[in-house]
Amino acid sequence: MITRNAYSVRTRLTLVAVVLAMVSGIALTVVATISLYGLAGTFKIAEVANAGNEIARLIEGKRLPAVLPRGEAEAIQVLNAAGQVVASTPNLTGAPRVTNFTPSDSKTREDRKVCGIPQLHSGCMNVVALRSYQPDGKWIVYSIGSPVPWYVHPGLFAFIVGACLLTVLMSGICSYRTVTGALVPVNAIRKELEEITATDIGRRVPLPPARDEIRQLAETINQTLDRLENAAEQQRRFASDASHDLRSPLTAMRAQVEEALHYPDDVDWKTKANAMIFSLDRLQAIVSDLLMLARLDSGVTAARERIDLGELVGEELDRRKRCVEVTRKLEPGVVVIGDRLRLARLLTNLADNAERHAASRITVSVTERNDMAVLEVVDDGAGIASEQREVVFRRFTRLDAARNKDAGGTGLGLPIAREIAEAHGGSLKAEDSAQGARFVLRIPLTR
Repeated sequence: MITRNAYSVRTRLTLVAVVLAMVSGIALTVVATISLYGLAGTFKIAEVANAGNEIARLIEGKRLPAVLPRGEAEAIQVLNAAGQVVASTPNLTGAPRVTNFTPSDSKTREDRKVCGIPQLHSGCMNVVALRSYQPDGKWIVYSIGSPVPWYVHPGLFAFIVGACLLTVLMSGICSYRTVTGALVPVNAIRKELEEITATDIGRRVPLPPARDEIRQLAETINQTLDRLENAAEQQRRFASDASHDLRSPLTAMRAQVEEALHYPDDVDWKTKANAMIFSLDRLQAIVSDLLMLARLDSGVTAARERIDLGELVGEELDRRKRCVEVTRKLEPGVVVIGDRLRLARLLTNLADNAERHAASRITVSVTERNDMAVLEVVDDGAGIASEQREVVFRRFTRLDAARNKDAGGTGLGLPIAREIAEAHGGSLKAEDSAQGARFVLRIPLTR
């Protein structure tokens, strides 16, 4: 069974255009035929009446012959004041009175359809009755004409129907050619998309010259391909950076193990074990951060609950002892909706980053500003240059100064913190500070 969707767009639109043109043509044909039928009927009766008027003038001029000329009428019959037939056309010679109706007293002319005149055909005829005033009384002239057929005239009707069919045909042809032309850029776009692969994502679909909906579609496709290319490039860069950061602790552990195997008698196993544990800790931190990013990227819905941000920050700062002085400025009653574990991870990442770069002190504050919960983590270290404040949020990015001082960082802490902030409908930025780096988290408050 062939359904409607089995046909192409070109075929469906052409069929729609043909059907609409056909319906419109039929409607116009009917309206035109009815209008022409009315006009032709009126004109035909006027012709028949004119033929009767010619006979009436003969009566008034006393020149009425016994056999009348037909003129534009099919037949004519004249009755005297006594109702006797005194003259007629040859086809009514010897025939009785064709009809009994006469014009009313207020009229000199009246027309009707009369059916069943034996001397003429069996159909109905248009009969015009004219009154002529003579000295002996009122004479009646009956002028008879054949009615106009419903199609008015065979040639005219054929012309109307032909014009209708030609219009339908031209509508179909024009629609087919128009749709075909409109689909040319669509086919070009489809062909280009078929050839684009994961290894050749830099290609783009062609833009049609006309600024229409198809061009907008092509522009949207190209924008989507741009985003896909950027995402693919980001994934490749991420995989490259991840493999590099994972390779470093693995290479260090391999070197330590090979050295111990080559010189077993000269190895301080406790020192070697501590060094390997440090590499394992770093490897574990990188893997943990990668898993956290994978969960954040996958969009897994986290638990949602009411959280007093100041209380949560205080608990997390008490949980772990820092190597630098920690100053707290925690405002109570700053409540947000979020995931407790992820917000705790965000704070830990910011605090760990501040601790690695601080000279002697970090400051953590929680306040309420403009219906936003604001968490600030500030250190007294070297700070971040303004042009580098967005760079630090890229994955596996560590500034040159940080690489020398921050050997234990994974380069994923700040990106994870920003992902968590955005998942809570907030933002995390590095902002101006009198000294050191200042990271500001903003999350909508809940009342």
